[in-house]
Amino acid sequence: MTHWHLGRIDSLIWAQDGVVSRRQVLAAGATDSDIARLLRRRELIQVCRGVYVNHSGRLTQAQRHWVAVLAFWPAALAHASALPDAPTRVVHVAVDPARNLRPLPGIVLHRMPDFERRADLDRSPPAIRLEHALIDVVSDDLGADDVAAAFAVLARVCATRRTTAQRVLQTLAERQRVSGRRTLQTMLADLRDGACSVLERGYLHRVERAHGLPRGERQIRSTATGRSTFQDVRYRGQGVVVELDGRAFHDSPQGRDRDALRDLTELSRSDLITTRVTYGLVFGDACRTAFLIGGLLRRRGWTGRLRSCSECRPEIALTG
Repeated sequence: MTHWHLGRIDSLIWAQDGVVSRRQVLAAGATDSDIARLLRRRELIQVCRGVYVNHSGRLTQAQRHWVAVLAFWPAALAHASALPDAPTRVVHVAVDPARNLRPLPGIVLHRMPDFERRADLDRSPPAIRLEHALIDVVSDDLGADDVAAAFAVLARVCATRRTTAQRVLQTLAERQRVSGRRTLQTMLADLRDGACSVLERGYLHRVERAHGLPRGERQIRSTATGRSTFQDVRYRGQGVVVELDGRAFHDSPQGRDRDALRDLTELSRSDLITTRVTYGLVFGDACRTAFLIGGLLRRRGWTGRLRSCSECRPEIALTG
């Protein structure tokens, strides 16, 4: 007598990173006795009720995602787990709100309105559509009053080119209830218009707009170094470039040397003065930074007037 064997679902197991559910094995012609035999022979290892993996080692993140989806099927990865480079601590899964399910360790259940419309069940593994998942994550960050984290997620996901700020805006317009909607709309408009990092957005709002500095041009192409580079903010009329220097992303001697060479080349070939502004200057000392940038612009011809913001101290010193 020929016993049922896993070779009959090789392609399915391969497509699901070695994870399979009882429902799928039975649908392929096996019986509960066959499953019991495979478990005894350790050809399958039970991860949770009704979900198995084809090895006895530690689960990869992809396998943990498949386990979570299959354990609550029909289900889809949701929230942060549906985004590129998902965090590894827990797996977020969305299900229809009408279902009554027991939670499992390491899995966060989201009972989601319009589950069938928001879920892409043909994706591998199935997941909530990217724009919806991104809105959910950012909305939670805004609810916790963490604007910097919210914008960092938006910028990171849009930088993957799997979606755009405009597509997220369109999805947001279709949704009924979203915490922090107005702030989210503003951040998406900033991303769409060229402010593509937390530091850029912080400079735009906390330094430039809050203190009446002239409106800079953003992400301006330059070929002064012999190759295409992009200037973060250029005040064309005054010949001043502000580079927003997120040292966490290129903090190495080689990176600093490239920055210094770029600044020197711009000065020698185009008479543009470049100043570098860091996270600390934007988020820790925005008012002083604005007054210093304003002074530099005035020395090079700007005739506008700086204004104080609600956080400015009367005794702001321009040195030290």
